[in-house]
Amino acid sequence: MKAVELLQILKRPVITEKSTILHENNKYAFEVTPNANKIQIKFAVEKAFNVEVSAVNVMTVPGKTKARGRFKVRRSPWKKAIVTLKPGNKIELFEGV
Repeated sequence: MKAVELLQILKRPVITEKSTILHENNKYAFEVTPNANKIQIKFAVEKAFNVEVSAVNVMTVPGKTKARGRFKVRRSPWKKAIVTLKPGNKIELFEGV
């Protein structure tokens, strides 16, 4: 895979209260492209952050219905990946969060 494709697989880190609790277990959450699979996500995280990945769990988060004035609109669903790193590895991006 090209470096540009790897950067397009990982959209952004997911920083929530639950994801910060997961950091204690060496797990990190990312929003990824909807067509990415576990192997591509693992390869992208390993190359982007220079770490070793032991497991990848993927889930599709359904879009929520929100009110915009008198209209109800639906947000788009998105794909989230929980990446477990091997012991001794850290992603410095999440330190201090």
